[in-house]
Amino acid sequence: MNSEFNWQKSSFSGGGGEQCLHVAAGHDGAILLCESDDPASIITTSPEKLAAFIKGVKNGEFDHFVN
Repeated sequence: MNSEFNWQKSSFSGGGGEQCLHVAAGHDGAILLCESDDPASIITTSPEKLAAFIKGVKNGEFDHFVN
């Protein structure tokens, strides 16, 4: 993970830290995401797209991926 950013992980992350998704605010308002097991691979998105995804998660739209 790039130490330039203040990474945050969910308190729901499990195991010994290998099942964590980290989120950080990037430059110019971008949202950065990376996984603990591959911290060099960083996905960039917008706050609007992340908000839409979170709303879908809260609404149960992605439950079939984990059940």
